[in-house]
Amino acid sequence: MSILSDLNSPVLRSTLRATNAWMHLLSPVLRLRLLVRRSEIWLVAIATVIGVAAGLAQAAISTAAHGLQRLLFGLGPDERLSAATGTFGLWALGVPLVGGLLLVPVAYLVKRKGRRMVDPIEANALHGGHLSFKDSLVITLQTIISNGFGASVGLEAAYAQMGGAFGSKLSAFLHARRSDMRLLLGCGAGAAIAAAFQAPIAGAFYAFELVIGTYTIAALAPVMVACIAATFISGWLTDSHGSQLGGLPSIDLDMFVALMGLAVVTAICSVALMLLVSQTEKLFGKLRIPSLVRPIFGGAVLAFAVAFAPFVLSSGHGAMQSLLEDPPTSLWLLLFMIVVKMLASAVSLGSGFRGGLFFASLFVGALIGLAYFMVLDRIAPGMIADNRIAAFAGMTGLAAAVVGGPLTMVFLTLEDSGSLSLAITMLAVAAVSSVLIRQFFGYSFATWRFHQRGETIRSAHDIGLIRSLTVGRMMRRDIRTARVGLTVRTFRRDFPLGSAKQVVVVDDDGAYVGMALMPEIYALDEEMLDQPLEDFLALKETALTPEMTARQAAQQFEDQASDALVVVTDRRSNHVLGILSESYVLRRYAEELDKVRMDMSGVIRRPARSAGRR
Repeated sequence: MSILSDLNSPVLRSTLRATNAWMHLLSPVLRLRLLVRRSEIWLVAIATVIGVAAGLAQAAISTAAHGLQRLLFGLGPDERLSAATGTFGLWALGVPLVGGLLLVPVAYLVKRKGRRMVDPIEANALHGGHLSFKDSLVITLQTIISNGFGASVGLEAAYAQMGGAFGSKLSAFLHARRSDMRLLLGCGAGAAIAAAFQAPIAGAFYAFELVIGTYTIAALAPVMVACIAATFISGWLTDSHGSQLGGLPSIDLDMFVALMGLAVVTAICSVALMLLVSQTEKLFGKLRIPSLVRPIFGGAVLAFAVAFAPFVLSSGHGAMQSLLEDPPTSLWLLLFMIVVKMLASAVSLGSGFRGGLFFASLFVGALIGLAYFMVLDRIAPGMIADNRIAAFAGMTGLAAAVVGGPLTMVFLTLEDSGSLSLAITMLAVAAVSSVLIRQFFGYSFATWRFHQRGETIRSAHDIGLIRSLTVGRMMRRDIRTARVGLTVRTFRRDFPLGSAKQVVVVDDDGAYVGMALMPEIYALDEEMLDQPLEDFLALKETALTPEMTARQAAQQFEDQASDALVVVTDRRSNHVLGILSESYVLRRYAEELDKVRMDMSGVIRRPARSAGRR
């Protein structure tokens, strides 16, 4: 009766009504989370929302950066900084220097946080698609300042960063699975690139090759829909359209062979460009210039570019368009432009300006293609019928090597030129350039930067699951221990045969001394039973630590030919924490690899049940 009376109390009934009201408010979100996890159609719908957000972000970033350029350099409404026809005033020489000064407090705040900011590739490779939205805003701000104040960097890094951040944030809100979070981050990054170039297919393959790390049928619809939505939104807001270049001649065998030679040249130049960036960064370190103030020195160097070579400023969209419409007729001028643009990009990135090499590689590649055409035309006139074909091949070869996305570049060529035969030839150019880079250098620019700071990331494939599989997570704590100082006879009495496979021997402070292997201890002769147990211990100098990965632990098992190893806090204190067996490590490692393979192949979802079924 007391329970019934409590249920009828006004206080409890009002509480239940309030709780029920909150459940009604939360239920649409919970339903949406469930639908996204179960239905590919709803996943595509979410990808569309991410594409729209990425398109809006791309338009906003582009408008902000170009607005800064117009304000600071006195450009006209439709004028591009790298293609400015007038002369800048003396005050413009200090604009890059001011940009470097503005980056100093931002870099200081970032350093105080003590956390390294990651990009979409690293987020998908190591963090399961988790990308900080606040960090992405900081990176975007740094990129806008860098590009807007004239540094020779592109905005594509900021586009992909914000697009990926929207995808990661929304998928985290929906409690998406790890594989879906990685996919939606890729949708956002690819959609932003698609919006930047008005090339949805190229943007989709940017997501597949660089951010997701693989192509699957399950990922096709979400990525393509996101890229199409972003392209439409950005084109509508910025009134930009892809440029179709007609009147290109067909590719014959001689031209094809000549373009393969150009692919080799672009592969060599891509290595030179990447090494130039890293060596410039090392040079600032050798000069002992603090990293926080390096952008100031970089801005001072770029003042010379403002005075003598304005075509290297910013990403180079305007200079690229002028280059294709009216190519220089002097080979020495082209070589000068190639060297200066590469140096400007290296100084900008090496000194701490934020941005990417995506469009810079396209611009430099076009210059290399035109220079190659002029040299070849003197040796074998007419072998390449049109210099624009050489420019496109140079763009494709260099960007495929630097960016690391050969199919991305091929489809960008197709969508920009409108020529299917040219795109097929560019596929061969990109393949040759990529193979040479992988064979003799091994990295694209993104993965080279990771390599420079000690990471082993080779692509956006999800290795975070494997890395998170540490010894500390897998070890078993219920271990049998014995104190040092026992004789073999006493040990046999305390630990009968069959009671354990191995016993960990510790000192009075709990530090690891060695491991008593039961088969070996019980195989000793009778005259050895009164000797100290310590004389017969194994693996005295070998132990695992909790932070070791499964791969490192497996290597230790192989090196020591042991079935089990002790886990200690660290090799200095040697305090015993637990034990780990080789069979368990290999089984867990195989399970995690199987999860990764399932994600790569595309998980078949169970469709959501209708409301009438139970």
